[in-house]
Amino acid sequence: MSGLLLLGLFMGHPLAFVLGGTAVLGAFIADRPQVLGIVINRIFGDVLDNYVLIAIPLFVLMARFLSDSGVTDRMFEALRHLMSRVSGGLGLAVVFISILLAATTGIIGASITVMGMMALRPMLQYGYDKRLATGLIGASGCLGILIPPSIMLILMASYAPGLSVGQLFAGAMIPGLLLGVMYAIYVVIIAWLKPEWAPRIAESEQISRGAMWKMLIVEAVPPLILILGILGSLLAGIATATEASAIGAALALLIVIARGRFQWRTFYSALLETGRTSAMILFIVVGATAFTGVFNITGGLRASQDLIRGLADDPYTLIAVMLLVVFILGMFLDWTGIVLLSFPIFLPLVNEMGVDPLWFVILMAVVLQTSFLSPPFGYALFYMRAISPPHVTTTDIIIGVLPFIVMVLMMCAAMILFPALVTWLPLALYG
Repeated sequence: MSGLLLLGLFMGHPLAFVLGGTAVLGAFIADRPQVLGIVINRIFGDVLDNYVLIAIPLFVLMARFLSDSGVTDRMFEALRHLMSRVSGGLGLAVVFISILLAATTGIIGASITVMGMMALRPMLQYGYDKRLATGLIGASGCLGILIPPSIMLILMASYAPGLSVGQLFAGAMIPGLLLGVMYAIYVVIIAWLKPEWAPRIAESEQISRGAMWKMLIVEAVPPLILILGILGSLLAGIATATEASAIGAALALLIVIARGRFQWRTFYSALLETGRTSAMILFIVVGATAFTGVFNITGGLRASQDLIRGLADDPYTLIAVMLLVVFILGMFLDWTGIVLLSFPIFLPLVNEMGVDPLWFVILMAVVLQTSFLSPPFGYALFYMRAISPPHVTTTDIIIGVLPFIVMVLMMCAAMILFPALVTWLPLALYG
């Protein structure tokens, strides 16, 4: 089954159908086609009846509404002027807007594309190093799968027994924000060591401080209300993840209407795109559920766990092996497939070792940042290639993201040394 999976992926077929097709072929090769009936029942019971997964299309819809509202464009302009007197200010604006985007959309493609369209051309025009600019936009855009509300964390919660969406959101909050701060510090250091790589904006384009602060306050209020509406209602225990996603979608629609950007044509387009994205995610979930079901019943799951157990006795060594596997898989698969394929193998071992599953899941979520940045199949690389001008080569983009991959790994090391970075906030909120 592992060989068929790799073969299908390298032939370029969609992940969802490779997973599902491999499950069917694996059942027949093992001469146990009857297991497919069990798998179908599991798909209907664990996937299609999973109430938590309803949050995914609602957050996707919210992201599209925000894109239509123009909030991001105006916020970037406000922060660009706020940072205009600082070397590397445009890069810092990219990081801060990406953090806000991550806290309001959680969709990588949308975050990178929006930031790339807004920021890449101005950064290159002002003389920013093209590798720094593309790497910063690509890496900052990937924060959306880590900083709550995150579609990835919702899916993880639905497949991690004993963990709620609220716990994962709380656990990912500090590591996600710290990673954004690390990116900002990197920009400041580069601007100090090599000012020509991240110059400040010309004085002729700077506006008065009064106008700048007025613009910032006006443009910052709507997304802050949205963030507080979603995370506040969820972390305070007022709403579940699904209800909080509905609150977010409703607030985003109100922002679109308040800004006079509502049109029935774009509303229909938002619904259509939400349907496509949700169907794509659900197909992958169904395919992965079928794959892991057949893999488990035919003995592959037990064999994989025995193999990992035999590598070492030390829990931290085994965790390092698991994270290395996730890192390597990230070069070829997207996060959805990695989560759904690895959770059934890894989580039972984590529980056996007495390791906090919340800490491990968030650690794995941080490592999965690299799945978007690592060649040859990092999605962020493809998004950046699509929006970059011709003189920015694919090699420039790959070299540009390498320092940010190192920073992600440094964040993982910090979480291993200081587990409270993950566990403190969930304990404070949920006990």
